[in-house]
Amino acid sequence: MEANAEVQVPMRKPDNRRRTSLLRKFYGQRYLQVMALLGVAWMLLFHYAPMYGIVIAFKQYIGIGDIKNAPWVGWEHFKAIFEDDMMLQVIRNTLGISLLKLIIGFPIPIVFALFLNELRSLRFNRIVQTITYLPHFLSWVILGGILISWLADVGVVNDLLMGLGLIKEPVFYLSEPKYFWGIVIASDIWKEFGWSAIIYIAAIASISPELYEAATIDGASRFQRMWYVTLPSIKGTISILFILSVGSILNSNFDQILVLKNQVNESMSSVIDIYVYEIGIKQGRFSYSAAVGLVKGLIALFLLLLANSFSKRMNQSSLF
Repeated sequence: MEANAEVQVPMRKPDNRRRTSLLRKFYGQRYLQVMALLGVAWMLLFHYAPMYGIVIAFKQYIGIGDIKNAPWVGWEHFKAIFEDDMMLQVIRNTLGISLLKLIIGFPIPIVFALFLNELRSLRFNRIVQTITYLPHFLSWVILGGILISWLADVGVVNDLLMGLGLIKEPVFYLSEPKYFWGIVIASDIWKEFGWSAIIYIAAIASISPELYEAATIDGASRFQRMWYVTLPSIKGTISILFILSVGSILNSNFDQILVLKNQVNESMSSVIDIYVYEIGIKQGRFSYSAAVGLVKGLIALFLLLLANSFSKRMNQSSLF
């Protein structure tokens, strides 16, 4: 045998076992896979396919005919945004309402979940959860009607405050612009804090009881167990939900404000979503409203990336 003879390595046959295993796994989960594919199809159809319409922000589209036949105008609509006299007021209202909702409304479900977890009576716990979840399942059309009735000059709020001697004359609160932000923030918290606490309650339920037992043996009080055991254990969940909340900070709950706004409180109720609706749908300025929506989406994306980077650096937990 020659010393320099090349050693021939036999070619490795393709292994089909892994592919067969994946196919069998897919077939075994076929019903779940179909459900997942339906969700993907829904997202593609209603979230990604309409993105083609963004192009009208760069065209002069009047709502008639095909979008591709509309004339190009370039950055004209984006320039008009910065020249719009209403834009400063709209941005102020949007940021004011959204930031106050984030600052005041974000911690409340966390605190509620912490204290709810400390209830020893399971029956009372369920009653409290049911009462706090219930407003979430009512639309803003219904809740808005209730609020308008309660806050009227002959409503239950005026009757209560006059009965306590806090006011002398009835006030129609929705006709006073200075009260609008407070009404919107308080009603949004009332409607959603119980539902928002569900995720935190589920995260708390996954904490090992051994951590609480060890803390109790070390002499930790109930408040100390919440601060040193419960909160650190759910900080990942808090971080993720905070990132999502920051990403949607330019959303001011269109349904709620549309129901509660009127011509009198318009100076405090005009937000971006309402402005886009009135400009785009009522006045037919589709291209301009699309440009406003695109700018809003880009700012929201930037805020999401910023919050994600901050959370990743501070808590080592992030969306990506």
